[in-house]
Amino acid sequence: MRTIYEISARSVELVSTIRIRSQIRWLEEPERLICIKGSRGVGKTTLLLQYAKTRLQGRDLLYVSLDNLWFTENRLVDLADDFSKNGGKFLLIDEIHHYPGWSVELKNIYDSLPDLKVIYTGSSLLHLTGGRADLSRRSVVHTLPGLSLREYIMFSDNIEFPAYTLDEIVRDHIEISKTIWSRIKPIKKYNEYLEFGYFPFFLEGRDYYKNKVLEVVNLVLESDLPYAARISYSNINKLKQLLYIISESAPFKPNIDKLSERTGMSKNTLKDYLHYMSDALLLNLLHREGKGISRLTKPEKIYLHHPNLMNAIPGGSIDTGNLRETFFLNQVSFNYPARYTDRGDFLVDNRYIFEIGGKNKKSVQISGLDNSYMVLDNIETGSGREIPLWLFGFLY
Repeated sequence: MRTIYEISARSVELVSTIRIRSQIRWLEEPERLICIKGSRGVGKTTLLLQYAKTRLQGRDLLYVSLDNLWFTENRLVDLADDFSKNGGKFLLIDEIHHYPGWSVELKNIYDSLPDLKVIYTGSSLLHLTGGRADLSRRSVVHTLPGLSLREYIMFSDNIEFPAYTLDEIVRDHIEISKTIWSRIKPIKKYNEYLEFGYFPFFLEGRDYYKNKVLEVVNLVLESDLPYAARISYSNINKLKQLLYIISESAPFKPNIDKLSERTGMSKNTLKDYLHYMSDALLLNLLHREGKGISRLTKPEKIYLHHPNLMNAIPGGSIDTGNLRETFFLNQVSFNYPARYTDRGDFLVDNRYIFEIGGKNKKSVQISGLDNSYMVLDNIETGSGREIPLWLFGFLY
């Protein structure tokens, strides 16, 4: 037990607090059970430790990672009980998905230890990892995304800008753009971001960034998905093949029959796998407006989840139009629902229609549509209903 406390103290002491993401506010919420889930590499552990170091100084806290071998012979609920009886107030649990029966024990901790606040992190696939207890009335769940363009600029240049709402960008984009390009070169930073800006580990060096992105992809496909979704290891290569096929397209409009034949998977299995890869934050599935979404619903378009995947997957073609749409969808969909629409590229928040293109693209496709806007690449400032593409990287 002493070792667990020593690891906790050392982990909290050594974490850097030079750059702290604004999502740390989620951990400050008054609820007693808070979940932070997300993709590998987006910084869940760092955020947890930064919260401990900057917000809980001098408080009775304990940080544990459940991939520690200590938990193969010891129960989490017993650790929490002992910690609480000795005055503990904040239990910070990392990698909860590594622990069998995690939801049952969290429910027991919540119900039996009312003086203990528990914050836990887990995979974006946490809902698939066999949680048997209903935590919906007890736990608040947040999904931590990768860095936005705004956050990438903060991390890389130590220049901080506020996040804007979608309404503010649509209404005030000219004034907002000026306040940003008067301090930085936004198009330059946008192009950097497309290549190596989504994961905070770009700070460790850019030479091996793409290799690390591929390591994240392989771990998700070879470890996380087989465990969480009970996918047989014999089908892992089919998942990789599927991801590669999608990475080649611009963007991918799925023909389920042909794709099923090419991959050797049944149509229902294929649809399941597409949704699993979306849950794992490898893909973004765009569905038609007005349609309900289930695992058997065919998406109208399929994108890689973020632009860095397009640059990292070997052999994948990088179509400029696809890259633009992938960036836009990734940045917008964190806070706002996006759907497929017959006119324009995206219906966002059930209110705005956006057509994405280069700076010379005409607005013929959305002509006459209310609340429709052109989102244009390679311009610093827009005008009227023409908005710079990079500006949508400032939504969070």
